[in-house]
Amino acid sequence: MPQIIPIKDLRDTNKISDLCSNSNEPIFVTKNGYGDMVVMSMKTYEEKLARMDMYESILAGMENAKNGRLHDGKLTLAELKTKYGE
Repeated sequence: MPQIIPIKDLRDTNKISDLCSNSNEPIFVTKNGYGDMVVMSMKTYEEKLARMDMYESILAGMENAKNGRLHDGKLTLAELKTKYGE
């Protein structure tokens, strides 16, 4: 379940830092009862970016396959072994 805090709680930076460090999810900050911003730990941020990059690579691969831009797996592996050795 997402954690939601009012913007006034940002004054206690140590508390916010602890909340972020102890959560693997973003923390939503509200202002006047409406969503205003999101804070998260660097670890969570980097994990989310890595996941987005992975999804983008998968989508690009699916698009390539859809458009017939494919490579033979055995041939590609053989070429890589020749180039880089086993």
